[in-house]
Amino acid sequence: MSLTGLPPDTDADVTRVSEALAMITPRWNVRILLALSGPPLRYSEVADKLSWLRNSQLHPKLRSLRDAGLVKRTEHDARHVTYTHTSRATALLPVLPLVVAWAERHLEQPQEPLPAIEQIEDSLTLLTRRHAATILWTLKIRGETSGRALALTVMPGKDWTNIYPPLRQLVADGLVDTSGTGQPYRLSAAGEDLGPVFGALSAWSAGQPLTQAARHPVWGQDRAPQFSRTWVSHQARTSPLAPRPAPAQPVQRPSWQGTDLFSHAAPVRPVPALTTGGIRR
Repeated sequence: MSLTGLPPDTDADVTRVSEALAMITPRWNVRILLALSGPPLRYSEVADKLSWLRNSQLHPKLRSLRDAGLVKRTEHDARHVTYTHTSRATALLPVLPLVVAWAERHLEQPQEPLPAIEQIEDSLTLLTRRHAATILWTLKIRGETSGRALALTVMPGKDWTNIYPPLRQLVADGLVDTSGTGQPYRLSAAGEDLGPVFGALSAWSAGQPLTQAARHPVWGQDRAPQFSRTWVSHQARTSPLAPRPAPAQPVQRPSWQGTDLFSHAAPVRPVPALTTGGIRR
């Protein structure tokens, strides 16, 4: 049964991607998957890699990732149990550099470079807002659209004014633009540039090779990223920055490995001083 006013195939695609995001976004999930990116580990070895997590936090996380089909638990005997990736989780890892690349282009960077894992977590938080994927998909398909018309597609059968809270959030996040109250909505440059991320998540969630991402019917068109707007933010904007010029060459995937994401000593850090105009992490 269709959940939106989008065509059935597109509705199913958005639903799969939304479920994939909901699966990996919860706190620590990506870190756990990266900790398991090598040979099988005993529980104590996983815990050592994630020393800031208590057993009461790690155990249910591993169980939920097993239920999601991303982690495999193997019981060799009563005292020897190991955890490792499933093939689904292994196929997901190449999506993560695409998220990092998007974050480096569109999220404000503090004075000191952030570890890639934090870039991923900040980006996924934006994409898992309520109705975010459906709104972004609809705007990508339809282009500039009124709030009322958008509501008829995103949440058919409901009070159309319910579209405004998630829309306002996406505008504040910098993924959607509008000229003002009562004016149509459109994807921002950052929203348009989500194509590689959404295309890859769509291919992965459908069980297809990531090479299919470039052929995605909605997000796979070859479009050069636009950099005419300021960095995205989910807080009140301050004075805008000068536009960032488009790179002369396409952005290459980062060359880091899974273990490189653990480049900070502890998961809790003070909020760094930020330049104006960007996301408040």
